[in-house]
Amino acid sequence: MIASLRGRLAQRDPAGLVLEVGGVGYLVAVPLGVFERLPAVGTELLLHTELVVREDDWSLYGFDSPVDRVIFRRLLGASGVGARLALAMLSALGPDRTVRAIRERDLAALSTVPGIGRKKAERIALELADRFDDLPVGDGDAPGKGSPAADAVRALVALGYPVSAAEQAVRTAADADAELDTATLVRRGLTELTKG
Repeated sequence: MIASLRGRLAQRDPAGLVLEVGGVGYLVAVPLGVFERLPAVGTELLLHTELVVREDDWSLYGFDSPVDRVIFRRLLGASGVGARLALAMLSALGPDRTVRAIRERDLAALSTVPGIGRKKAERIALELADRFDDLPVGDGDAPGKGSPAADAVRALVALGYPVSAAEQAVRTAADADAELDTATLVRRGLTELTKG
């Protein structure tokens, strides 16, 4: 298993970042919050990673902290939750709010994640509620205090765009200027989505 990577950020792309370690470029998918906090291209970066192996695909997922990686791993333990859905949960809610929503069986919060309906939210909360008891959570991701990018993605999804397209549009907008507010990200995301 590849537990962490330290190297030069070679590429910031909505589809995933490329981290160059010892002359090898690793494509790493990260949650939207991590993408927002990425340093400039060329800067050294440490990511805590999880390698997910499927029959037809090997993918690396990267996180700011080992705790976020643990949350990702435990999300994968629920039936019907694959790596993409776990990443969508961490992108939409952030790690702390994800843990709180599962612990408190907050089905409304879980259902805001694209791809999770009420029944799936119930199943995730039921299966995972006791698996997060040992993890500390802060108040940084309390409802109404999500990151601007996560809020922008939710707004675009509410307008009817698919989550993958909304995330890519917001990442492209955020890549141009990391200090944008939600409204500006939504406007620029809409511009990206309506191109061509």
